[in-house]
Amino acid sequence: MLQQTQVATVIPYFNQFLTRFPDVLSLANAEQDEVLHFWTGLGYYARARNLHKAAQQIRDKFNGHFPTQYPQVLDLPGIGPSTAGAILSLSLGQHHAILDGNVKRVLARHGIIEGWPGKKPVEQALWSLSHQYTPSIGVQKYNQAMMDIGATICTRSKPNCPACPVAIDCKAQLSGRQNEFPGKKPKKTIPEKAAWLLVMVDHDKVLLHKRPPAGIWGGLWCFPEFKTQKALDEYLIQEGISLTTKTELPGFRHTFSHFHLDIQPIFASISMQKDHRVMEQSTSLWYNLPNPQKVGLAQATERVLASLRSILNKE
Repeated sequence: MLQQTQVATVIPYFNQFLTRFPDVLSLANAEQDEVLHFWTGLGYYARARNLHKAAQQIRDKFNGHFPTQYPQVLDLPGIGPSTAGAILSLSLGQHHAILDGNVKRVLARHGIIEGWPGKKPVEQALWSLSHQYTPSIGVQKYNQAMMDIGATICTRSKPNCPACPVAIDCKAQLSGRQNEFPGKKPKKTIPEKAAWLLVMVDHDKVLLHKRPPAGIWGGLWCFPEFKTQKALDEYLIQEGISLTTKTELPGFRHTFSHFHLDIQPIFASISMQKDHRVMEQSTSLWYNLPNPQKVGLAQATERVLASLRSILNKE
């Protein structure tokens, strides 16, 4: 959860997640929909899917016991070299280096490593320093301290160098260049895309479709999406769906890591008594607004649902 999200945001999700899935077997045996439900709002849902897959691998390959060998841990879905090293060094005292975002910042400043850490040569230089400095004795305390220094002292802006235990030989601090490291990610023009969402409502239920397992909002329940309003209208005609009302809900922009998505929800009311063509299938769901099912929802879906509830409550 902490790989892409701040601690303050994670805490309530973490507590709810652990209450429902207190051990690896309860997580492995759960349906993916329920796992995604408890992740809804955290974003980067591939993390939840990988966590679920990893739990199933631990159940099936390691009899429910977390592996203790580095190659085995590294082979689990969603776990990279730094996470594997952190797990085994902090829990078992094994000698492994780590390189999370906080450690990258400390090492980049301490050694004045030029360039953006997302570039392979820069990352390799930082890994080299991490391996060089990681002690074989007391590795748990060292790795935890490095992460804590980056999180609380060697922060992105206004690093507290007087309180830093490694400031005495930090090259960036000695040269007054702390804010130059680590190098910033090259700026790119983020493309803009548009989407029209069909918010089809029958009394207190709304139609959702399940996205494909991979890609944007993979495995989550979302509104049927169209690239143009014309495509949405053509879909309604093609399916022979008769609408009682059709109005626009407030539009908004949802930003992903690599593009902006301008969303326009279209509220469409139907009557199932009159129109039986819209049926629930394996990839579709009539979501009950007063008593919602425990399924994974995209953040944009939750936002539209909130607007929808507000409108229906006024009626």
